[in-house]
Amino acid sequence: MFGISYWILPLFAACCWLGTLLGMLGSWIADGSPRYVSMEPGQKIAYISDIGAQHLQPLFIAGSAVTVVVFDLVFISERWLRHKGRLAHNTSNVQKGLSIGAVLFALAGAAGLIVLTILDTVNHPTAHDIGLGIFIIGYVISAIFACAEYQRLGIHFRQYRILRASFWIKLTFIFVEIALAIAFVVLGRHNSQRDSAAILEWIISLVYIIYVGHYAMDFFPAVHSKDHRFPTVEEMIETQGGNGPSYSGGPTFSESASYASENPMRNGQTVEPSRNF
Repeated sequence: MFGISYWILPLFAACCWLGTLLGMLGSWIADGSPRYVSMEPGQKIAYISDIGAQHLQPLFIAGSAVTVVVFDLVFISERWLRHKGRLAHNTSNVQKGLSIGAVLFALAGAAGLIVLTILDTVNHPTAHDIGLGIFIIGYVISAIFACAEYQRLGIHFRQYRILRASFWIKLTFIFVEIALAIAFVVLGRHNSQRDSAAILEWIISLVYIIYVGHYAMDFFPAVHSKDHRFPTVEEMIETQGGNGPSYSGGPTFSESASYASENPMRNGQTVEPSRNF
């Protein structure tokens, strides 16, 4: 895409969000860790939103907008690459639906983040909290759809270990982020626990960075498929001589032929039954 490898996109988005957070946190510390009007009595640690509602709001808005726009391009690019055969094809309409669902909820999460940065916690506390909820819920549901898609891809393409690795990372993110979000909401309801809630908010944001960045591994196979596309399901079944799909529900190829990773099959490579049961 424009001469840039696709795996750069998630890394750029992750670095952009990390830079935004470090800039805001560093500025707050450099200013002597001041207490803002949006902070509760006795609260010493500022929420991201507390800092973002002050003079650094332009940075908060710009950094968040660039991050989510680029990250949404990650989902759209992955859908396009699977359609074009640069990544392993979806084997069913269910998988395509899950992929589209991941894109749509990622767009919703992106809208939530942009809204909460513009409608700050000082002047628009209710709208800000709604935006925060949409942001977290949107990306968690998007991750659930993506995780389900990769779980099904992993069943049909057992020889592509990168699919299994990506699935487990996404699944871990879902459980960790949900647990942290619940703890964040519970602690945030008690004024005496606002510092703990603020710490959790920063941790949630850091976990989000890891989640965004890990999508780079999903694009690595596309680096090797510029000249050799992944075969479609019909092509793989035909190559198998009409023997049909594997026990796992999809066509299988030897690990030696695919180098145990998500790399496209080249012309002339032989196919044998999978040993990955």
